[in-house]
This record gives sequence, C-alpha cells and structure tokens, in this order.
Amino acid sequence: MIEIPVHNEKGKQVDSLQLDEQLLGGKVRHVLLKQAYVRFHANRRQGTAATKGRGQVEGSTRKLYKQKGTGNARRGNIRTNVMRGGGVAFAKKPKSWRQRMPQKMRRLANRNALLAKAVDGEVKLLDKLAFDKPSAKQFASLLTALKIDRSCVVVVASDQGNEAKSAANLPDVRVTRIERLNAFDLLNHRYLLVQKDQLKAWIEQASNGSAKEAS
Repeated sequence: MIEIPVHNEKGKQVDSLQLDEQLLGGKVRHVLLKQAYVRFHANRRQGTAATKGRGQVEGSTRKLYKQKGTGNARRGNIRTNVMRGGGVAFAKKPKSWRQRMPQKMRRLANRNALLAKAVDGEVKLLDKLAFDKPSAKQFASLLTALKIDRSCVVVVASDQGNEAKSAANLPDVRVTRIERLNAFDLLNHRYLLVQKDQLKAWIEQASNGSAKEAS
C-alpha cells in the first residue's frame, strides 16, 4: 500500500489516502507507459501535410532544349524539382498517423501512470478545492503551499468553475476534468493535483472498467 497525504488549501496535512498498487498495475510498467505516450502523441497529429510532385504542377512537358550542342547542362521539362515553380522531390501526401491500442491496455496505462506518480511522491491530494471567485493569485498561493514548483495537471469538477478559471492562465498548469485524465497528461506533467474523493472515484471506475478513456 502507498500512503498519500491529504492537505488543505493552506498546505497542512489533514488526512491520508491508502492506494493499493495492485489496482494500479502492481508495478510501474515502463514499456506500456511509453507505448501509451507515443500513441497519444501520434494520434494528435493531423497528417494533412501535402506538397505537389512534378506530375501535379502546371507546365509543359516539352524538353526545354536539345540534349547536346548548347553548352548547357542537360535539362528536361520545366516541371522538374530543380526548376523554380517545379514539383517537389519526394512530395508529401496526407496520411494517418493513428496507432491502435487495446482498451484494456489503455485503461491499465492510465492507472499505471498514476502509480508512477504516486511512487515518486508527485500526487498532491486536497481535501477540498473550491474558490468563491476566480483568482489566479489565490491558485498560485495554493501551488506554493503544496510545494508544486514544476508543471502540474489540475483536476477540476467543471471547465467553467472558479477553480478552472483561476488556473487557466498560470504557466505550466493544465486543467482537466477527472473523466479526461489519461496517461499522456500524467506523464507530461510533474505533479497531479486532485481532490481525494475524485481520485478515489476515478480509481474505482478505472479498476471496474467503467471509466471512459481519452484518445
């Protein structure tokens, strides 16, 4: 079992949470986490880059001048890639970079990324995260009280809540909802800031296979 302290908004420990490693994969699976990270990153690529080859640009296919006797280098038609306005050598074509991954592996990768964070002591739990009004200064003070000095993914209840608005403009802070939490965000940020009840519910849903996975 891994014991994670629970803090209040002033950074004082008020409780603790026991995490069962077996629910999160038993051990940190580095190969699985890398596969999940690379897959998520690849699936964000649009794959719309395209350039025209020599067969697609406009221009005559006539040979510009005879092969020999002019003193010039040998030259074909005007569409060649060495001519201005000609086609591109090895022209790019739209393609899909998407990678597939079985659902069970995706869910395990999400839980295992949380285990990696917990093992390294990078999970910051709060007993309550609620602001009366949006305040970036108040949220920055909260991060300082919790000793969060690097990038952080913050789990909020609503995208339009005061907490999300408070953290929106802070550098190196990503705001997400608990159902969108995934291995990519966990691995791409140093710390995870989440309420204790939200994390317990997420682990329970993920372990039962009922949590929705982000692609």
